[in-house]
Amino acid sequence: MKTFLPFLLIASLFFTLACNNSDTTNTEATSPTSAKSSVANISYSVVNSYPHDTSSFTEGLLIYNNQLFESTGNYGHSKLLQEDLKTGKAIRQLPLEDKFFGEGITILHDTLYQLTWKEHVVFVYSLKDFKKIKEFTLNTEGWSLTNDGTNLIVSDGSSNLFFYEPSTFRLLRTQGVTEDGTPAININELEYINGYVYANQWQYNDILKIDPSSGQVVGRLDLTELVNRVKSKDPQADVLNGIAYDAATKKVYVTGKYWPELYEIAFSY
Repeated sequence: MKTFLPFLLIASLFFTLACNNSDTTNTEATSPTSAKSSVANISYSVVNSYPHDTSSFTEGLLIYNNQLFESTGNYGHSKLLQEDLKTGKAIRQLPLEDKFFGEGITILHDTLYQLTWKEHVVFVYSLKDFKKIKEFTLNTEGWSLTNDGTNLIVSDGSSNLFFYEPSTFRLLRTQGVTEDGTPAININELEYINGYVYANQWQYNDILKIDPSSGQVVGRLDLTELVNRVKSKDPQADVLNGIAYDAATKKVYVTGKYWPELYEIAFSY
């Protein structure tokens, strides 16, 4: 074999020169998947579980003044609910007209706002009695709703967050959301926690942590293990959807559409 060494060296040199004279665009290209992500993976643990009504197609979830509120969807079945956290039973409820598909909710200064999906209507209620006090028009589809203490923040299933003035529902600004420079799709149920917007990603098992000033996704919770746990309990359970933050206790709760349970989870937010 030693007699073929010079020939192999010459052949190798010829091959190297040929490659170096080829299109440099191809040789220098880097696969996007090989780049290191700037998004932190956020670990979590399940602290507790509570019953959840399996007839609830959950669209909005929140805790306000130690009380749990939920908005459910589907035409003919949409409701606004106040529930007992420990039992999952409704304390009071307000059914929507059959023509409305209920979506996200938020409460700001004892006023409750509820989106509808394709009807472009925002309902505004008095918190103490669920009495409707006004309606607003929304130009986009309504998916989810939260607030930062000053403005209402809306998602419509796209990669955008929309900031509205509460008293008039006037659009103040639109913030695109990106993950490593790419638009983050299917932004759904929202919750504002310590300066960040947390968002379910529809049809994914993830919750995104979003910087609302820049729109950058800075963290991600992968709840696949929790979703699998739910599916093992009830195969009819649908997608993950619903985040609620209790500002008084600093606890976070999540659930999903038709889920049999609601979970308290702990993570560094």
